[in-house]
Amino acid sequence: MNKDLFSKHVELKNVKITDGFWLSETELVRREVIPYQYEALHDRIEGAEKSYAVENFIKAGRVVRALKEGREVTVFPADKWCYDDNNAHPDAFHGWVFQDSDVYKWLESVAFSLSVRPDAELEKKADEMISLVCAAQLDNGYLDTLYVINNREEIFSNLKDFHELYCFGHLAQAAVAYYNSTGKRALLDAACRFADLICDTFGEDKIKGYGGHEIAEMALVGLYDVTGDEKYLAQAKFFIDERGKKPYYYDVVLGRKTVNDNYHYNQAHCEPRKQHEAVGHAVRGVYLYSGMADVAKRCEDGELYEACSKLIENIINKKIYVTGGIGATADGESFSFDYDLPNDLAYAETCASIGLIFFVRRMLEIQPDADIADAAETALYNTVLSGMAQDGKSFFYVNPLEVLPEASHKDSRKRHVKTVRQKWFGCACCPPNLARLISSIGEYCFTENGETLFVHQYIGCEAECINARIKVNSDYAFNGRVSFEIKPQKPFSLALRIPKWSKTYSFSRDCEVRDGYAYFEISSDTVIEADFGMTVRTVKCSNLVRENIGKVAITKGPFVYCLEEADNGKNLHLLRLSENPDFRVDGEDILADGFRERMNAELYSDWKAPEEDAVTLRLIPYYKWGNRGENEMNVYIRK
Repeated sequence: MNKDLFSKHVELKNVKITDGFWLSETELVRREVIPYQYEALHDRIEGAEKSYAVENFIKAGRVVRALKEGREVTVFPADKWCYDDNNAHPDAFHGWVFQDSDVYKWLESVAFSLSVRPDAELEKKADEMISLVCAAQLDNGYLDTLYVINNREEIFSNLKDFHELYCFGHLAQAAVAYYNSTGKRALLDAACRFADLICDTFGEDKIKGYGGHEIAEMALVGLYDVTGDEKYLAQAKFFIDERGKKPYYYDVVLGRKTVNDNYHYNQAHCEPRKQHEAVGHAVRGVYLYSGMADVAKRCEDGELYEACSKLIENIINKKIYVTGGIGATADGESFSFDYDLPNDLAYAETCASIGLIFFVRRMLEIQPDADIADAAETALYNTVLSGMAQDGKSFFYVNPLEVLPEASHKDSRKRHVKTVRQKWFGCACCPPNLARLISSIGEYCFTENGETLFVHQYIGCEAECINARIKVNSDYAFNGRVSFEIKPQKPFSLALRIPKWSKTYSFSRDCEVRDGYAYFEISSDTVIEADFGMTVRTVKCSNLVRENIGKVAITKGPFVYCLEEADNGKNLHLLRLSENPDFRVDGEDILADGFRERMNAELYSDWKAPEEDAVTLRLIPYYKWGNRGENEMNVYIRK
């Protein structure tokens, strides 16, 4: 761990996105997604699952007022993961135990959007939502609507299953983002009051527990960064260091069995410093690893950083889909064993790829690493974008690599695989997570220290950095070409990541290439042009990935491509590429020569060479699949 390599991402307010590809995505989020999600949180989307999120804050505000006035408040059970009209009193909490977090992620999305494009009406709506949130906070700082509404006596009684610290984490992240964007402190003060209560409650001589769903760790570091209060950093480190110690806290507390006793599921099977394989619930995992990286950097903790390095190496070398999806199994929404990457059973939750991108950025702030930056790029352009329809009004929770609609409807093992995007989810973590990532995309382009400005993602923008003012003119998504107009504040090094897919890159001036980055010494105004030589590639898996023996995926630049029934007819499994497919680019699509095996309905027969017909295959970018109605989809094709 070399402190000299430490860097920091360029703040969002200093990055103006101009990119032809990504500007349309950020504007879609601003104009369509954020307003749509506001309506969803208020349960005003016809035909969508109810959120109950805003309703819960209103109920909690009533409880807080009643308590302050000394009135009696009804107690309801707080013993389930999900509450609805059939199992809960009308005045009780409704929804999943983590429902508050959807409001917080929406607020964080708004904060990021306001950072780059002020909008008085949107800010007014956010302020009103913040007022609802603050009104639901108890006098001691506690803020979680499930327990505020249902039973104040059971606060922090089931850390493993009921997500109080998870909801706190999203509150803190939203509060930091909104303060940085608007300078307004109401939400930040509420988050700090809750954080103070947590610091007073958990510690060596206090409750030695930790959250079942991680995020509080990196959120506390975020509060430390904005307030400078050392106790928040110390609390984040405590949660990490306490996790996985034996006897397990979850076994000891109340002496009762909790909902899920597989401690790999929430990365509590052993201490994080000893974890070298990514296991368990994929979103929880990458959220924990992000917090570990944050603490490792700020505490200069080499041992913790080494664990992070081994974990991300395990993910990108043995547990990631070609699309950047992670979490191969619906069983616990989890990482599976090494090289187990089934296409049709894939979970690959949108939130998991978003969390991977969080983790990668934090690791890049410790040390530049082209391989992990490549993984973030793949996730960003494929699984993340796949999670949202092109109109911004429907979403995928799960991002498979092979879809047969009949199987999704009739096979219980594949019911998690949706064939069309959903308007909303009762468990709606993914849509607002998408909105907050895309709204803050400018924070993932650069990291810098006093000597070097690293460019990790090639998104067109204008940025005010410590070392220089830089204008990035990017056609990267279309043809792999990028130019940089640089006005230095002082002499510095510019480091450009060389994408792994680029085999014929070139630059307009001499540079030194090391560890996957091209380094340029900059001392005066200059322009650097880069051409990463985007071509169509056929990509194969390790032969340890059993499902894909004899198959390939088609990629071009950062994009992975897929076949859809809409272009290629039914039974996509009967298609194969020819030996010389003669790839042709047709707009965003790729055409290729191939064959279709003639269908044989006889269940068993003597083997003979299959009869085939020559066909032209059409492949579309993976992120665009499912926008033309329900149909088959395959990423991999026989070669």
